[in-house]
Amino acid sequence: MASIDTSARRKIALVFGTRPEAIKLFPLAHLLKADDRFDPVVIVTGQHRGMLDQVLDIAGLVPDHDLAVMRADQSLDALTARLLTGIGDVLDSEQPDWVVVQGDTASAMCGALTAFYRKIPIAHVEAGLRSGDIHHPWPEEVNRKIIGTMAALHCAPTETSAAALRRENVAEGDIHVTGNTVVDALHWVLDAIAQKPALAAELHTAAARFAGKRIVGVTTHRRENFGEGMRAIAGAIRRIASREDTAVIFPVHLNPNVRETMMGELAGLDNVALLEPLDYPNFAALMQASTLMLTDSGGVQEEAPALGKPVLVMRETTERPEGVEAGTAKLVGTDPDAIVEEVTRLLDDEAAYAAMAQAHNPFGDGKSSARIAELMAQRNAMN
Repeated sequence: MASIDTSARRKIALVFGTRPEAIKLFPLAHLLKADDRFDPVVIVTGQHRGMLDQVLDIAGLVPDHDLAVMRADQSLDALTARLLTGIGDVLDSEQPDWVVVQGDTASAMCGALTAFYRKIPIAHVEAGLRSGDIHHPWPEEVNRKIIGTMAALHCAPTETSAAALRRENVAEGDIHVTGNTVVDALHWVLDAIAQKPALAAELHTAAARFAGKRIVGVTTHRRENFGEGMRAIAGAIRRIASREDTAVIFPVHLNPNVRETMMGELAGLDNVALLEPLDYPNFAALMQASTLMLTDSGGVQEEAPALGKPVLVMRETTERPEGVEAGTAKLVGTDPDAIVEEVTRLLDDEAAYAAMAQAHNPFGDGKSSARIAELMAQRNAMN
């Protein structure tokens, strides 16, 4: 058997720190590890500690470097400074040929910036998302625009995202529509649950409490909704849960701006299950068990339609307009009357529900990571 020329392998540093990033990058990390053309290095920042570690464990991904940057109540300034120096030190020691970042977090922005400072080419997974408002989502809209000015390879999930990059004068040859890797991850985890149902035991236990009821899955965590927005969302959930035929399952984010409001407003309600944050298999099972999802999350707008679940988005704008245009998602903001009206419509109007549930999911087919790996291989061959 011929030996592999390891000197020809390109070292690819994947930098991420939050649960959504880990979910969307672990399929790519698996593919790169299995491909003799690449030598992947996983650098985690620890921006989401517990939730990040859950995904790493389930995906069987062991970081090569763990920066553990989070401190209690630290400012975005302090977080950014720690990320820049921590990631920079690792890049200096590893000397990668490429740096891969995903999405729009502080970890992604700082990973790209430290690579740019070292003239290392950047691959941006989930490139081109734009809401058009730098304050919504905040600070993510600016983070992804910053990354977009530095990336050498823009992996746009949809043609809409690609068009946004063209409007910003990104070179056509650097833009590639790949689909979204979150669909790859969702297929992977649902296959894992099918083989081992115990992976989603927590969700199955919660759902069993509401046998015969339709479940509304809820998530909320956006900074722009802190304060009055969170109180309005809690009021809407209280009204939804007053229906005898409906129950709410709500994994509550650990951020105290979310937690204090939701626990104070919703604890003890018969038709509401307030859960600790769910690991990835249990969250996938929540989407699968739900009649619809009520969320301000970006990832849920991509994942739930892959399961035929309508998504009501509790935001004024979205950087994922494809879902709204396709009919899989609808913006409802945080006004409680608007939220309750739309949830009620989907629960009571079969035609309205079917129109959203059966709409085409524009976000991918489960093969996005393979496309990205091949694009990087082609770029390596040209360099």
